[in-house]
Amino acid sequence: MPTFCRHNRLEANCPICSRKSGGASVTPPRSARRPESRAVSTPSKRRPSSRAAGDLRVRRMARAPDDGYEHDLLPGLRATVEAARLADELAFATGRLEQLERAPRGLYADVVMLDDVEDQAWLAFQIAYIAPTEGEDPFAEIDRVRTTWASGELPDLSDVELGPRTAHDPARGTKTLEAYRAWAERAGSQAAAFAGDEAWTPQRRFERAFERLALPGFGRGPRYELLVLLGHLGVFDLQPWSLHLVDAMDPTTIAAKRVFGIGDAMNLQRRASELATAADVPIEALDLALLNWSRAGGPDSERITAGAREIDDAGRAASIHRLLHADAPADDPE
Repeated sequence: MPTFCRHNRLEANCPICSRKSGGASVTPPRSARRPESRAVSTPSKRRPSSRAAGDLRVRRMARAPDDGYEHDLLPGLRATVEAARLADELAFATGRLEQLERAPRGLYADVVMLDDVEDQAWLAFQIAYIAPTEGEDPFAEIDRVRTTWASGELPDLSDVELGPRTAHDPARGTKTLEAYRAWAERAGSQAAAFAGDEAWTPQRRFERAFERLALPGFGRGPRYELLVLLGHLGVFDLQPWSLHLVDAMDPTTIAAKRVFGIGDAMNLQRRASELATAADVPIEALDLALLNWSRAGGPDSERITAGAREIDDAGRAASIHRLLHADAPADDPE
């Protein structure tokens, strides 16, 4: 009969008492407890196949060295230079919105001057869809291929130079353009589709239009930009209250998660609103600001100006620098 030792183990299995008693361990060796062969064992279901692993794309952002920076409005940042860069981008993006309202340039001015609201909306859509380039004339390519709404024709984008924030994918062809026209026709007109119910507030009108414009190939960035253009150019009464960070692969969304140090959509929006309020900038200014902030240090590090020119943002930039405790600009050697 097996007996227990003073160590509360089977005496034969106790490494101390078994040696004293001269007994042998009855526990089988590890090798004996394994199956004789693992050649036919089933691989773990958690292990991804080589094909699946090869399809994975991981986007990494360059990080500045941690210098101990901390700020309640930017809980995800640890470098003063990154906070300073964000301050600069917030100031520029806000100045661009003010320019759209007070003195629009290029095709933005054309949108305002057109007599037909359908042509206004259609031109704004073409600008947001193709996107201004960063050359000497950012609207040249859009102006070359643009069409009127009444013509029913789609712009020929076979050889067009696309802007950095374009929604157009040559592989998709004209499907997104066709989907947009179909969306407007179902509502009776673009004006009816964007305006919605007369009783809606500008914020609700923006929200509903954003939801309804979830067309194939019309991603979050260009969709948000279109509604911002229509609102700030005075075509429709639209005003956002959020950034609509609904696309996990959208660069603005990715940047927001890093800046605010959280991925939860509700808390992400709350922190973005707190920053906009403290910096005294419109919430929509964060859209372009975060996008440009995310590009620094990468292969496409140049600022996306989205057709804005001669923005005087020095005073606002200095104010936001002070707010974020990033008084030294990113390019200041001191």
